[in-house]
Amino acid sequence: MNYTRETFLIANWKMHKTVEEGRAFARELVRRLENVSPKHQLIICPTALSLWAVGQELATSPVMLGAQNLDLGREGALTGALSGYLIREAGARWVIVGHSERRNLFGETDALIGQKVAQAFEAHLRPILCVGESLDDYRSGQTFAVITRQIEAIFPYTNSEVLKSLVVAYEPVWAIGSGEVPEPKQANEVAGLIRQILSKQISDDANTVPVLYGGSVSSNNIHQFLEQAHIDGSLVGGASLQVDEFLKMADIGH
Repeated sequence: MNYTRETFLIANWKMHKTVEEGRAFARELVRRLENVSPKHQLIICPTALSLWAVGQELATSPVMLGAQNLDLGREGALTGALSGYLIREAGARWVIVGHSERRNLFGETDALIGQKVAQAFEAHLRPILCVGESLDDYRSGQTFAVITRQIEAIFPYTNSEVLKSLVVAYEPVWAIGSGEVPEPKQANEVAGLIRQILSKQISDDANTVPVLYGGSVSSNNIHQFLEQAHIDGSLVGGASLQVDEFLKMADIGH
């Protein structure tokens, strides 16, 4: 049976661009999209400081707004925290959860990430769940075990409706920002595994969950991944910081 899945190109700006730089990017992107029909749904995830401003520039366009992270809770005495509720009030409809930099640099555990996925859904945000193995895991043949653990860790905190709302991004940690990428067929095998794991909870609906590839992806190599049966787009870091490059990638179809 053939399943129709959404395809996405998601820009994760990380800790780049001032508010005005973000607004300028968004204005230019919107202007150029008047004459271009991208082959994927586009999502921009700027810094928290730029979220509202970038969202205002995108408001009349088909480009969607996402946040890079969220914290648990809604409102309260939580200095520096940013809840899903506040993110949605700023105009975003998407949020990245569990990026490897949050796991490795900020100590976010599998359990915390599961709770964040649930909080995102509760705040009416679609979660973009990131999973991926380290270089040591990759070299020791533990890729499938790590991905299985990271996906199954969210099950205690979610239900079928949450899982069906997911977009999952496979980002091997050793490929992020390194210029190295896995063989596209290997990435495709992992994407297939992700759906297989999800199918334990949501059966055939797992076949409609978009799975993206991320990690040193650019207009020079994205087509190799989009050719794979289980890969439905990309979560893009450094290559998303220039309008020209982002639009080149947006014009490369599945």
